[in-house]
Amino acid sequence: MSSVGDQLPDLPQLDPEGHLQNLADWTPEVAARLAALDDRELTPAHHEILTLLRQFHQEFQLSPAMRPLVKYLRQHLGADKASSIYLMQLFGESPARIAARYAGLPKPDNCL
Repeated sequence: MSSVGDQLPDLPQLDPEGHLQNLADWTPEVAARLAALDDRELTPAHHEILTLLRQFHQEFQLSPAMRPLVKYLRQHLGADKASSIYLMQLFGESPARIAARYAGLPKPDNCL
């Protein structure tokens, strides 16, 4: 995926797995372009999760894996939006990794 940035010069520099190399390059528009690469259109529900992911990263200086992410979402959004099923409906397979990528964050440490 390292060639993605070369193919789409309007995207900031990406690492080989498609994550932003510089967190400061993130904008909601960049998130939408990253999602478009996966044929996904971001909705307000996606952006709600992305905002909290960025908040989590700012607080703890790391990208959360699924369990910490769900716990954090439960604290901020309630139980209905704090489930792996809900996140998979929004982001597909590996939702913690994909959401981190759209949020401009590094890949969570224990994600494949």
